[in-house]
Amino acid sequence: MATELTVPSVGESVSEVEIGEWLKGEGDPVRKDEAVAVIETDKATMELFAPTDGVLGKLLKPKGAKVSAGEVVGYVEPGGAPAPAKVETPAPVIAPKAAKPKPEGTAQPEPRVMPAAARAAAQAGLKAGEIPGTGPGGRVLKEDVQRAAAQAAQPAVVPSLPETQAAPAVKPVTTAAGREEEVVAMSLIRRKIAERLLQAQNTMALLTTFNEVDMSGVLALRGQFQDKFLERYQIKLGFMSFFVKAVVEALKDTPALNAEIRGTDIVYRNYFDIGIAIGGGRGLVVPVLRHAERLSFAEIEQAIADFGKRVKENRIKPDELAGGTFTITNGGVYGSLLSTPLINAPQSGVLGMHAIQDRPVAVNGQVVIRPMMYLALTYDHRIVDGREAVTFLRRIKDLVENPARMLLEV
Repeated sequence: MATELTVPSVGESVSEVEIGEWLKGEGDPVRKDEAVAVIETDKATMELFAPTDGVLGKLLKPKGAKVSAGEVVGYVEPGGAPAPAKVETPAPVIAPKAAKPKPEGTAQPEPRVMPAAARAAAQAGLKAGEIPGTGPGGRVLKEDVQRAAAQAAQPAVVPSLPETQAAPAVKPVTTAAGREEEVVAMSLIRRKIAERLLQAQNTMALLTTFNEVDMSGVLALRGQFQDKFLERYQIKLGFMSFFVKAVVEALKDTPALNAEIRGTDIVYRNYFDIGIAIGGGRGLVVPVLRHAERLSFAEIEQAIADFGKRVKENRIKPDELAGGTFTITNGGVYGSLLSTPLINAPQSGVLGMHAIQDRPVAVNGQVVIRPMMYLALTYDHRIVDGREAVTFLRRIKDLVENPARMLLEV
């Protein structure tokens, strides 16, 4: 009996869900808890896992289709063979990766065609056996068929798709030689990012102020305790924990940066949920450190490392992205020297960190070389005055340049 493949719950605040990509095709063998599809929401992406061992049966929803939690999008058939399909291929087509080696001296067999590729070839009017395969062992994959169909300019492939399916992710546009273009559909999360960035620019009075910080104290402290820290907590002591701690202390002194505007009211918060911007393959996401004021350096580093790992694996939960009272983004990991970050609405501020660079600075009347970092604070001028913004950055600078003050809270 086939097992239903259902969409998991993605959180109460999620308004849209769609099939971002099928990682497996009909007839492909799957194992329990193996990712078979990517589900996209307006906040994050996550993977849909097979509920049991078997073979992926009929897929009810194509890529780009809108779905809801609990909805059945496909089936997993029992056993090691797929349900009967019109595929004129020899038995080895569904053999596992560790198939028996070909006997020496025998004629070379015809290319093995995956079921999904065979169906796509039939729809396109192509002979699957004549299409070069790029899969393991020369297998012909669905992507190989799509590529061949595009090259042959076979428009019959697109009209044969269900009406609910979104346009292909990549649509080649034929132009003059050497001036080809590709039209790529925006993912749901990318569309949401664009919407929120425009919302911030159109509804807020954005202003950015800058400062720079000498990282010598933090670097010295990390060098002194890195080995012991790693041995005790199994994670390296990074820079972000210092800045999270400094931001919390600075927000206590400038509560307007930890507030938001609701209608004609200003809502001041007495807790500190700090969002950490993390770049993923499908877009920037901002998981939130809840009650960051209660976390130790090790807990902050562990939480951020866990967020980063799960963002790359599409395992971040939408609830972990909701809320947040202030955001930190680190463009320095990509080499950015200076930028003006945009606010994550409805928050009133965002701190941008940048690359550490050795620069000459004046210290006690002498020119010395120090590891310096530019900081940028973008704030909503409707609620935050320039004096408060400058005070906030000065407080960050004082704490980071004298990290012992964060431990003493002075």
